[in-house]
Amino acid sequence: MAIGKKLNGTLTDFIKRQHLFFVATAAAGGQVNVSPKGMDSLRVMGDTRIVWLNLTGSGNETAAHLRDTNRMTLMFCAFEGDALILRVYGTATVLHPHDTGWDEAVAQFPPMAGSRQIFDMTIDMVQTSCGTGVPLMAFEKQRGPEELLPYYADMGEDGVRDYWRRKNVESIDGAETGIFGDS
Repeated sequence: MAIGKKLNGTLTDFIKRQHLFFVATAAAGGQVNVSPKGMDSLRVMGDTRIVWLNLTGSGNETAAHLRDTNRMTLMFCAFEGDALILRVYGTATVLHPHDTGWDEAVAQFPPMAGSRQIFDMTIDMVQTSCGTGVPLMAFEKQRGPEELLPYYADMGEDGVRDYWRRKNVESIDGAETGIFGDS
């Protein structure tokens, strides 16, 4: 196991090769959340900063948790090639479509229907471990471009906002997510 304060070129290259990453957050009380993320939704902005685009989903735990407790962990696992697990620890801010700076920030990513938030993470610590317990798996394709994105594109912007009102305003613990601004 190795611990450091920032990413280096080797770790940044490793992140860029991954098809999947996991995000973990927790409020002071309630449930811990771990979510898988994929597609072209993550950017390494430097050795101490990562931003990632969050698409609409059935829950919105990460945004709610950060309003309470500003900490986040990202985990990357080598499912192909040499074994490695990389955990990136830090704090993050949330940018919603209604926030100033959204248009500039979202322009870093390809247009994706259902884009809901951008999380901007400042890295406090990175940790690597061997990852030999992680299975080798072959990547076939991302499901999102064929399944997720058309689903939200067919809804249209008004339909997506209605979906947010029904499913993304509160976490499973009843905490507000800020998706429509402060309440």
